[in-house]
Amino acid sequence: SFFCLFLGVCGDEFSVLRSPQSVVFRDGSWPIPGERIPDVAALSMGFSVEDDLSWPGLAVGDLFHRPRATVLVTVKGVDKLALPVKGISYPIENAVPFSLDSVANAIHTLFSEETPVVLQLAPSEERVYMVGKANSVFEDLSVTLRQLRNRLFQDNSILSSLPLNSLSRNNEVDLLFLSELQVLHDIASLLSRHKHLAKDHSPDLYSLELAGLEEVGKRYGEDSQQFKDASQILVDSLQKFADEMFNLYSGNAVVEVVAVKAFNSPLMRKTRSILQSSQSETENPYNLAYPYNYNYSVIFNIILWMMIGLALAVIVISYNLWNMDPGYDSIIYRMTNQKIRMD
Repeated sequence: SFFCLFLGVCGDEFSVLRSPQSVVFRDGSWPIPGERIPDVAALSMGFSVEDDLSWPGLAVGDLFHRPRATVLVTVKGVDKLALPVKGISYPIENAVPFSLDSVANAIHTLFSEETPVVLQLAPSEERVYMVGKANSVFEDLSVTLRQLRNRLFQDNSILSSLPLNSLSRNNEVDLLFLSELQVLHDIASLLSRHKHLAKDHSPDLYSLELAGLEEVGKRYGEDSQQFKDASQILVDSLQKFADEMFNLYSGNAVVEVVAVKAFNSPLMRKTRSILQSSQSETENPYNLAYPYNYNYSVIFNIILWMMIGLALAVIVISYNLWNMDPGYDSIIYRMTNQKIRMD
């Protein structure tokens, strides 16, 4: 069965542009809480959620045909994206920061033996999290600001084919925006070299956060030609990225784009300028995931059963020593008794 979902948010709302028979979205103006967007992604993949989602926009679909991939792209700093396809729209109520950690944990727990692809990436913040086969598929993916900049000036980068219009190659803000589009291109390109991973039975997850357009708006203003050109380039790139991911998964993928002007967060969040030079203040400056060793289960079983065997051996030996007859079982007492008789 085929499933492709593309969400575009237009001023605290998101639109369902395409959906198959396996997942049903009802046409209506029901507001969806911002914190429940991950639950919508989980339910569309067939996973359960802790709290029931009493949102009438998502109906019960085909439980036996679930997508093999979910791609969620969050675009910050814009309240409307001029997406080319008109679909079902729902307003977002209380747009708070969210993540797909719960979906990633569900995938990793249920399909740990099949090592699914789980990639969570925020290029501008140098934040990346990879689990399973993503470590091998995306090992060449640029994740730091320096790597992103160098990638843009390679021969096969998007700069050679992308119409920049009013954007400049010499401005750091423009390069940051373009580097995020390069990441979208590279993800699809790297995955195309491992097409067999898109055909396995384990679901994959991609969560991307783009902040380059927000920086363009801050630098030039939202009424500037640079912001208008960047918005159009972003829309075209997102549509191309959605089509590429859809084709790689043979139509069995969910692609979501969430655009928010600003998140409503009641908590004070520690932030830094995305153009600030990176300094390694900790041993793990890029928040990289702990490298998973595929021999972990083997080593765990060896140590576990060795400890159980040693514990049983100690119990058996202690029991036999406690119930031993010194005059019959001990060779020391038998040798002593023979020596006494000879004397």
